Amino acid sequence: MRVVLAEKPSVARELASFLGATQRHDGYYEGRGYQVTWALGHLVTLKEPQDYEPALKQWSLETLPFVPERFGLKPLDKKGAGKQLAVVRRLFRTADELIAATDAGREGELIFPYIVELTGCAGKPARRLWLNSLTREAIRAAFGCLRPLSDYDALYAAARCRNEADWVVGLNATRYYTVRYRAGGLLWSVGVETLPRGHVDYSCGRSVKPTTSF
Repeated sequence: MRVVLAEKPSVARELASFLGATQRHDGYYEGRGYQVTWALGHLVTLKEPQDYEPALKQWSLETLPFVPERFGLKPLDKKGAGKQLAVVRRLFRTADELIAATDAGREGELIFPYIVELTGCAGKPARRLWLNSLTREAIRAAFGCLRPLSDYDALYAAARCRNEADWVVGLNATRYYTVRYRAGGLLWSVGVETLPRGHVDYSCGRSVKPTTSF
């Protein structure tokens, strides 16, 4: 059985229709030797400091900066994610081959390896479906030239580097500014994803325009 992982339910539906996987189950489609499932965008995220050391749940300047020796993964805590991850894990572990059909791009390249790692399926044969359109012609062409995951190692490395850098900068900076300037119990959200898009809002009402892009 080949298991195809799409990034969203809507994409999974189109792929399942093309493949003839017309049997609808809870969390996936099945048929003609394929099981097509989805990731709800993200199902896996980086662990938080308290996942490494419970004492770090308490925010303090003395514990900063915190950078784990090796970044660990955990299920994303959002509605429906745990249930869908359980479906994906079950399908992955019984599959003969995995096909990554997440969105074409850096962000999509991160989703599949994270799920494979957390589900303990890193040793499974796997290939990449690189899809830029959901027309039947584009889907047919993409399935006709499935590529080894290794062809996208550089893109995955860039995605993971970005994700971990965002964690290091965002988590440590957010904790530092929130604790250092704890006025009115406000949370100061700072991070790689926040800085390039505009100003960082401070509790005193001022705004500081960032001079460095990440």
